[in-house]
Amino acid sequence: MFMEAGCTDVRTFIQSGNVIFKASPSKLEKLPALIAKCIEERFGFKIPVVLRTAEQLGETIQNNPFLKAGAAEDMLHVYFLAALPDAGNVKGLDAARSLPDAFSVRGRDVYVQLPNGMARTKLSNAYFDSRLATISTARNWRTVLKLFELMQV
Repeated sequence: MFMEAGCTDVRTFIQSGNVIFKASPSKLEKLPALIAKCIEERFGFKIPVVLRTAEQLGETIQNNPFLKAGAAEDMLHVYFLAALPDAGNVKGLDAARSLPDAFSVRGRDVYVQLPNGMARTKLSNAYFDSRLATISTARNWRTVLKLFELMQV
């Protein structure tokens, strides 16, 4: 699908929807909707597509407030948002929703620290998507780092 859309050097990483590719800036803007449409037509699933450039992913890595505070990497995840959330919606998030879990919204990224793991948190895609009026996809910190490393090749 990505090659048909005009992307080059298309590769995947693990079986969770991680696709690394090269594309012109003019193609990037249209790509999420195009790939989502192809997935729906071919497989019957309506799945949101969220993209990050290598530069944006590098910024995500540099801006993790929990990592800067010394949190263990195995507790860290990032929700990548499709759109920049409204500041009022961000203020409306409940910081005590799933203690001891914590989160921080920075631009189009929601950093989460989950001491008890992803399976037990109430800080889910559904929560952030509904409260921030956008769509998201989550990745653990090790996957984020590996994707960035693969994007550098």
